[in-house]
Amino acid sequence: MGAAETPKTPVQIAPKTAPAEAALTVQEGVSDAARSVARGLVFDKNPYLKMAFTNPYNLSLFTGALAAAGLTLNPVLAVVALGLEGLWLLHAPDNSRLRHLLWDPKFEKLRKAVEAQERAERLTSVGDEDRRRVDALVARQEEIRRLAAQNPSFTGELLRNELVKTDRLVNAFVEMAVTCSRYEAYLGSIDTDALEKDRRRYEQAARGGEPTDPRTTIAKKNLSIVGRRLEKVQEIRSYLSVARGQLDLIENSFQLIADQIVTMQSPQELSGQLDELLDGVEAIRQTARDTDKILSGIGIEREM
Repeated sequence: MGAAETPKTPVQIAPKTAPAEAALTVQEGVSDAARSVARGLVFDKNPYLKMAFTNPYNLSLFTGALAAAGLTLNPVLAVVALGLEGLWLLHAPDNSRLRHLLWDPKFEKLRKAVEAQERAERLTSVGDEDRRRVDALVARQEEIRRLAAQNPSFTGELLRNELVKTDRLVNAFVEMAVTCSRYEAYLGSIDTDALEKDRRRYEQAARGGEPTDPRTTIAKKNLSIVGRRLEKVQEIRSYLSVARGQLDLIENSFQLIADQIVTMQSPQELSGQLDELLDGVEAIRQTARDTDKILSGIGIEREM
């Protein structure tokens, strides 16, 4: 009797994709790529154009017309739809009334949402009290914007130019709050009493040892390093005192501006107060940059 034959597993043949389906897949891929390129090259450079294109009514009419043209195999309908879409995208983004009624409110809402998210990310390292202060400052800024818009002495363009400065001040407030939190965390990790004790010990060893003794040389080097660390601790404390005072000044100034802005006769009155605050902020920023450079020079990491 012959050896039993091993049954063979039947070979499964994958179903072939119909040529029409394959062509449709390729066409969709090319279309998606084209839309992606268009968004990157055109839409991101012109937000009003993007808003005009992505308007729900525009998309519904445009895609509906193209779908109808495809179903009825009517190229004329497709050409008309493309032509009307071109006219809409050519003229609608530059229409000031449409910008004011439709798109500017959406941009403002989106801007606030993005800024709020960015602030939240930047404030992850600060305490609850500083977060509350930032939230209160942003609320005060919105109040200033609302009251300024109600003042007939403020024209639109001048108002926008001045209110941009409040954005810079809010960002500076957040930046200083984060820096203060970082410096305070560093100071909390330093035992200054132990540093003072080490300084006295190294000073005594440097003075009492023989000049040629290696132990004396090492004591002098340690004394220099400990002394520099104590100096930097004092500089950080000085910065914190000034920066915290500047944070208070920004808060109080925003409150004063909110109280005064209804009766202001000219944007220059607002401009002077904001410029003075910005000058003070820039001085604090420069101090922080100098302090960070010094701390980096003695081996202290910027981010802790």
